[in-house]
Amino acid sequence: MRTHQHTFFELVYITEGEGIHHINGNGFKYQPGSLFMLGPLMTHHFTVEKTTAFVFVCFNNIYLKGITTGNEEQHSADNWMHKLEYIFQSKQDQGEIIRNERDKPLVAAIIARIVTEYEQGPNMQKELVQQLINTLITIVARNITIKCDAKTGGDTIALQIINYVHLNIYDAEKLKAENIAEHFNISTNYISEYFKKQTGENLQQFIINYKLSLAETRLRHSNMRLNEIAYELGFSDESHLTKTFKKYKGESPAQFRKSIRGNDRPIKFKVA
Repeated sequence: MRTHQHTFFELVYITEGEGIHHINGNGFKYQPGSLFMLGPLMTHHFTVEKTTAFVFVCFNNIYLKGITTGNEEQHSADNWMHKLEYIFQSKQDQGEIIRNERDKPLVAAIIARIVTEYEQGPNMQKELVQQLINTLITIVARNITIKCDAKTGGDTIALQIINYVHLNIYDAEKLKAENIAEHFNISTNYISEYFKKQTGENLQQFIINYKLSLAETRLRHSNMRLNEIAYELGFSDESHLTKTFKKYKGESPAQFRKSIRGNDRPIKFKVA
Protein backbone atom coordinates (compact mmCIF):
# COMPACT_ATOMS: atom_id res chain seq x y z
CA MET A 1 0.00 0.00 0.00
CA ARG A 2 1.48 3.36 -1.05
CA THR A 3 2.27 6.13 1.41
CA HIS A 4 -0.58 8.62 1.76
CA GLN A 5 -2.12 11.09 4.17
CA HIS A 6 -5.60 12.30 5.12
CA THR A 7 -7.18 15.53 6.27
CA PHE A 8 -9.23 13.66 8.88
CA PHE A 9 -8.75 11.73 12.12
CA GLU A 10 -8.66 7.97 11.75
CA LEU A 11 -8.57 4.81 13.85
CA VAL A 12 -7.16 1.71 12.14
CA TYR A 13 -7.97 -1.73 13.56
CA ILE A 14 -6.45 -5.03 12.40
CA THR A 15 -8.90 -7.93 12.41
CA GLU A 16 -6.49 -10.43 10.85
CA GLY A 17 -3.02 -10.60 9.33
CA GLU A 18 0.48 -9.42 10.17
CA GLY A 19 2.89 -6.80 8.88
CA ILE A 20 4.36 -3.36 9.50
CA HIS A 21 2.42 -0.11 9.80
CA HIS A 22 4.66 2.78 8.75
CA ILE A 23 3.62 6.09 10.35
CA ASN A 24 5.58 9.28 9.69
CA GLY A 25 8.63 7.21 8.77
CA ASN A 26 8.46 4.90 11.81
CA GLY A 27 7.60 1.19 11.52
CA PHE A 28 5.29 -0.58 13.98
CA LYS A 29 4.50 -4.29 13.86
CA TYR A 30 0.81 -5.14 13.69
CA GLN A 31 -1.19 -8.28 14.33
CA PRO A 32 -4.86 -9.17 14.96
CA GLY A 33 -6.20 -6.82 17.62
CA SER A 34 -3.78 -3.97 16.91
CA LEU A 35 -5.33 -0.50 16.99
CA PHE A 36 -3.59 2.62 15.69
CA MET A 37 -4.61 6.27 15.69
CA LEU A 38 -3.76 8.77 12.95
CA GLY A 39 -4.16 12.53 13.00
CA PRO A 40 -4.62 14.91 10.07
CA LEU A 41 -1.63 15.12 7.71
CA MET A 42 0.17 12.10 9.21
CA THR A 43 1.64 9.94 6.44
CA HIS A 44 1.31 6.18 6.61
CA HIS A 45 1.35 2.94 4.64
CA PHE A 46 1.37 -0.79 5.34
CA THR A 47 3.84 -3.54 4.51
CA VAL A 48 1.65 -6.63 4.51
CA GLU A 49 3.41 -9.86 5.52
CA LYS A 50 0.29 -11.99 5.96
CA THR A 51 -3.05 -11.29 4.26
CA THR A 52 -4.61 -8.53 6.32
CA ALA A 53 -8.13 -7.27 6.97
CA PHE A 54 -8.47 -3.68 8.17
CA VAL A 55 -11.27 -1.64 9.72
CA PHE A 56 -10.93 2.12 9.27
CA VAL A 57 -13.02 4.53 11.36
CA CYS A 58 -12.60 8.04 9.97
CA PHE A 59 -13.66 11.29 11.61
CA ASN A 60 -13.91 14.58 9.72
CA ASN A 61 -16.27 16.70 11.80
CA ILE A 62 -15.83 15.87 15.47
CA TYR A 63 -18.77 18.03 16.49
CA LEU A 64 -21.41 15.51 15.47
CA LYS A 65 -23.84 18.13 14.24
CA GLY A 66 -26.62 15.57 14.01
CA ILE A 67 -26.77 14.88 17.74
CA THR A 68 -26.68 18.36 19.22
CA THR A 69 -30.37 19.17 19.36
CA GLY A 70 -30.91 18.97 23.13
CA ASN A 71 -28.96 19.87 26.27
CA GLU A 72 -28.36 16.27 27.30
CA GLU A 73 -27.35 15.31 23.77
CA GLN A 74 -25.12 18.38 23.52
CA HIS A 75 -23.36 17.39 26.73
CA SER A 76 -22.83 13.89 25.38
CA ALA A 77 -21.42 15.23 22.11
CA ASP A 78 -19.10 17.62 23.93
CA ASN A 79 -17.85 14.80 26.16
CA TRP A 80 -17.17 12.64 23.08
CA MET A 81 -15.40 15.54 21.38
CA HIS A 82 -13.20 16.30 24.38
CA LYS A 83 -12.06 12.67 24.59
CA LEU A 84 -11.26 12.64 20.89
CA GLU A 85 -9.30 15.86 21.20
CA TYR A 86 -7.38 14.49 24.18
CA ILE A 87 -6.40 11.43 22.17
CA PHE A 88 -5.20 13.18 19.04
CA GLN A 89 -3.58 16.17 20.70
CA SER A 90 -1.72 14.24 23.40
CA LYS A 91 2.01 14.12 22.74
CA GLN A 92 2.23 10.34 22.43
CA ASP A 93 4.12 8.19 19.95
CA GLN A 94 2.13 6.58 17.15
CA GLY A 95 2.45 2.90 18.04
CA GLU A 96 -0.27 0.49 19.03
CA ILE A 97 -2.45 2.20 21.59
CA ILE A 98 -4.25 -0.58 23.48
CA ARG A 99 -1.78 -1.60 26.17
CA ASN A 100 -4.24 -2.96 28.73
CA GLU A 101 -4.70 -6.63 27.81
CA ARG A 102 -8.12 -6.73 29.47
CA ASP A 103 -9.36 -4.05 27.08
CA LYS A 104 -8.45 -5.95 23.89
CA PRO A 105 -11.42 -8.40 23.89
CA LEU A 106 -13.77 -5.46 24.51
CA VAL A 107 -12.26 -3.46 21.64
CA ALA A 108 -12.59 -6.51 19.34
CA ALA A 109 -16.27 -6.90 20.26
CA ILE A 110 -16.99 -3.19 19.70
CA ILE A 111 -15.26 -3.16 16.31
CA ALA A 112 -17.14 -6.31 15.25
CA ARG A 113 -20.45 -4.71 16.17
CA ILE A 114 -19.61 -1.48 14.32
CA VAL A 115 -18.83 -3.53 11.20
CA THR A 116 -22.10 -5.45 11.55
CA GLU A 117 -24.11 -2.24 11.81
CA TYR A 118 -22.26 -0.69 8.89
CA GLU A 119 -22.92 -3.72 6.67
CA GLN A 120 -26.67 -3.31 7.23
CA GLY A 121 -26.45 -0.33 4.89
CA PRO A 122 -29.48 1.99 5.01
CA ASN A 123 -30.73 0.22 8.14
CA MET A 124 -27.59 1.08 10.10
CA GLN A 125 -28.53 2.41 13.52
CA LYS A 126 -26.51 5.64 13.67
CA GLU A 127 -27.30 6.23 17.33
CA LEU A 128 -25.98 2.79 18.24
CA VAL A 129 -22.84 3.27 16.15
CA GLN A 130 -22.23 6.62 17.85
CA GLN A 131 -22.51 4.99 21.27
CA LEU A 132 -20.18 2.17 20.25
CA ILE A 133 -17.59 4.64 18.99
CA ASN A 134 -17.98 6.74 22.14
CA THR A 135 -17.16 3.64 24.18
CA LEU A 136 -14.18 2.89 21.92
CA ILE A 137 -12.89 6.45 22.33
CA THR A 138 -13.22 6.16 26.13
CA ILE A 139 -11.13 2.98 26.11
CA VAL A 140 -8.48 4.59 23.88
CA ALA A 141 -8.28 7.66 26.15
CA ARG A 142 -7.83 5.41 29.18
CA ASN A 143 -5.02 3.51 27.49
CA ILE A 144 -3.25 6.73 26.51
CA THR A 145 -3.36 7.80 30.16
CA ILE A 146 -1.90 4.41 31.17
CA LYS A 147 0.79 4.81 28.51
CA CYS A 148 1.71 8.27 29.74
CA ASP A 149 1.90 7.09 33.35
CA ALA A 150 4.12 4.19 32.28
CA LYS A 151 6.51 6.64 30.58
CA THR A 152 6.83 8.81 33.65
CA GLY A 153 7.53 5.87 35.95
CA GLY A 154 6.60 8.20 38.79
CA ASP A 155 9.80 10.20 38.18
CA THR A 156 8.84 12.83 35.58
CA ILE A 157 6.23 15.01 37.21
CA ALA A 158 6.21 17.35 34.20
CA LEU A 159 4.63 14.65 32.00
CA GLN A 160 1.98 14.07 34.64
CA ILE A 161 1.27 17.80 34.73
CA ILE A 162 0.88 17.79 30.93
CA ASN A 163 -1.57 14.92 31.23
CA TYR A 164 -3.45 16.78 33.98
CA VAL A 165 -3.75 19.92 31.83
CA HIS A 166 -5.01 17.90 28.84
CA LEU A 167 -7.67 16.23 30.95
CA ASN A 168 -8.81 19.42 32.70
CA ILE A 169 -8.42 22.02 29.96
CA TYR A 170 -12.14 22.96 30.12
CA ASP A 171 -12.11 23.44 33.92
CA ALA A 172 -10.70 26.90 34.65
CA GLU A 173 -10.65 26.28 38.39
CA LYS A 174 -8.47 23.18 38.09
CA LEU A 175 -6.07 25.03 35.78
CA LYS A 176 -5.23 27.70 38.35
CA ALA A 177 -1.56 27.48 39.30
CA GLU A 178 -2.34 27.08 42.99
CA ASN A 179 -4.66 24.14 42.33
CA ILE A 180 -2.20 22.40 40.00
CA ALA A 181 0.54 22.97 42.58
CA GLU A 182 -1.61 21.51 45.34
CA HIS A 183 -2.53 18.50 43.19
CA PHE A 184 1.15 17.68 42.64
CA ASN A 185 2.31 18.78 46.10
CA ILE A 186 4.59 21.47 44.68
CA SER A 187 4.94 25.06 45.88
CA THR A 188 2.76 27.49 43.95
CA ASN A 189 5.73 29.84 43.56
CA TYR A 190 7.90 27.03 42.15
CA ILE A 191 5.64 24.99 39.90
CA SER A 192 5.93 27.18 36.79
CA GLU A 193 9.72 27.39 37.17
CA TYR A 194 9.90 23.62 37.60
CA PHE A 195 7.71 23.02 34.55
CA LYS A 196 9.81 25.39 32.43
CA LYS A 197 13.02 23.63 33.45
CA GLN A 198 11.56 20.32 32.26
CA THR A 199 9.73 21.44 29.10
CA GLY A 200 11.24 24.74 27.98
CA GLU A 201 8.04 26.78 28.47
CA ASN A 202 6.31 28.01 31.58
CA LEU A 203 3.07 26.42 32.70
CA GLN A 204 0.78 29.27 31.73
CA GLN A 205 2.32 29.42 28.26
CA PHE A 206 1.75 25.69 27.82
CA ILE A 207 -1.92 26.06 28.79
CA ILE A 208 -2.40 28.94 26.33
CA ASN A 209 -0.74 27.02 23.50
CA TYR A 210 -2.91 23.99 24.16
CA LYS A 211 -6.09 26.09 24.23
CA LEU A 212 -5.11 27.66 20.91
CA SER A 213 -4.57 24.22 19.37
CA LEU A 214 -8.09 23.31 20.48
CA ALA A 215 -9.38 26.59 19.02
CA GLU A 216 -7.76 25.61 15.72
CA THR A 217 -9.61 22.28 15.83
CA ARG A 218 -12.93 24.06 16.28
CA LEU A 219 -12.21 26.58 13.55
CA ARG A 220 -11.25 23.78 11.18
CA HIS A 221 -13.97 21.22 11.96
CA SER A 222 -17.02 23.11 13.26
CA ASN A 223 -19.38 26.01 12.62
CA MET A 224 -19.05 27.30 16.18
CA ARG A 225 -19.07 31.08 16.44
CA LEU A 226 -15.98 32.79 17.82
CA ASN A 227 -17.78 33.87 20.98
CA GLU A 228 -18.81 30.24 21.60
CA ILE A 229 -15.22 29.05 21.16
CA ALA A 230 -13.98 31.81 23.47
CA TYR A 231 -16.51 30.87 26.17
CA GLU A 232 -15.77 27.14 26.01
CA LEU A 233 -11.99 27.59 26.18
CA GLY A 234 -12.04 30.11 29.01
CA PHE A 235 -11.18 33.34 27.17
CA SER A 236 -12.88 36.41 28.61
CA ASP A 237 -14.60 37.22 25.30
CA GLU A 238 -14.29 36.97 21.52
CA SER A 239 -11.89 39.92 21.42
CA HIS A 240 -9.57 38.23 23.93
CA LEU A 241 -9.53 35.05 21.84
CA THR A 242 -8.88 36.98 18.61
CA LYS A 243 -6.06 39.03 20.13
CA THR A 244 -4.38 35.96 21.67
CA PHE A 245 -4.81 33.82 18.55
CA LYS A 246 -3.34 36.52 16.29
CA LYS A 247 -0.42 37.10 18.68
CA TYR A 248 0.68 33.45 18.60
CA LYS A 249 -0.58 32.29 15.20
CA GLY A 250 0.08 35.37 13.08
CA GLU A 251 -3.50 35.69 11.83
CA SER A 252 -6.95 36.13 13.31
CA PRO A 253 -9.28 33.15 13.95
CA ALA A 254 -11.54 34.39 11.14
CA GLN A 255 -8.63 34.50 8.70
CA PHE A 256 -7.49 31.04 9.76
CA ARG A 257 -10.97 29.59 9.28
CA LYS A 258 -11.33 31.18 5.86
CA SER A 259 -7.99 29.77 4.70
CA ILE A 260 -8.85 26.14 5.55
CA ARG A 261 -12.64 26.15 5.03
CA GLY A 262 -12.57 24.10 1.83
CA ASN A 263 -11.21 21.02 3.61
CA ASP A 264 -14.21 20.37 5.86
CA ARG A 265 -16.27 17.29 5.07
CA PRO A 266 -18.87 15.41 7.12
CA ILE A 267 -18.06 12.49 9.39
CA LYS A 268 -17.87 9.16 7.68
CA PHE A 269 -17.44 5.58 8.74
CA LYS A 270 -15.30 3.57 6.36
CA VAL A 271 -14.97 -0.19 6.69
CA ALA A 272 -12.59 -2.10 4.45
